[in-house]
Amino acid sequence: MSRSPPVFVCMRSFVNEGSRLQVKIKWLAVGLLIFTLAGASVAYKYARSFWYPSYVKLAGKRTVSDVVARYGPEAMMRLERDLEAAQFYDLPDKLALISYKDTRVLELWGNVGEQWRLVKTYTVKAASGVLGPKLREGDYQVPEGIYSIEGLNPNSSYHLSIKLNYPNEFDQKWARAENRLTPGTNIFIHGKAVSVGCLAMGDPAIEELFVLINKVGRSNVTVVISPTNPKLRPLTNPFPERKWVDQLYSRITNTIYSIQGLSVDTSS
Repeated sequence: MSRSPPVFVCMRSFVNEGSRLQVKIKWLAVGLLIFTLAGASVAYKYARSFWYPSYVKLAGKRTVSDVVARYGPEAMMRLERDLEAAQFYDLPDKLALISYKDTRVLELWGNVGEQWRLVKTYTVKAASGVLGPKLREGDYQVPEGIYSIEGLNPNSSYHLSIKLNYPNEFDQKWARAENRLTPGTNIFIHGKAVSVGCLAMGDPAIEELFVLINKVGRSNVTVVISPTNPKLRPLTNPFPERKWVDQLYSRITNTIYSIQGLSVDTSS
């Protein structure tokens, strides 16, 4: 049997090593591509508050009127079915948004002539924290209480957003009493499905709420965030040493009952 000269053996070995190196480089490139795409996806979803403001500067800011013109027709078309089903043949005079943290739902209620009716129930796509009120900046808690709307943000990093007046007077009073200097701020109901202390509703839902609140007037909207639905079970204070939470939960319960048409405890 004849053998290949040593030079050819070396050449074949060199070619084989080169092929293996090419395969390794290809797999490395694929791995880097996957890693880059995954990182970009994570950044797009979870780091919007960092890069989106720069995008707004480049693309230009939107106004509330711009948003209503763009999303209003379809949003109201969807809502009209729900409003008619609740026997609203015109816009409600007042709105109430009631969110239950344990079941991650947000109810939209409408009022005409002092009669409240349930219009629609939304799923909260994301909400961080646990049951119990928000106490300080950075605790990732969704607050609990009765709030009004400070403003509508058409340039939110999370599509659109509705800013609540947290901390309200009650929150501020007890933060001062407990020497909590930074009870937190910037609590929103917004789009997308990522939350750090806010209620993330997804884009179609926030478009509907944004447009409807703009039409009804934000001064005519009450927002109630409760740990649970008091109609199903009583609200339980997770901090027995904080007696003010019992007072807060009594206010939340009575407000929800008055909207739902249930008897209210007037002794609290």
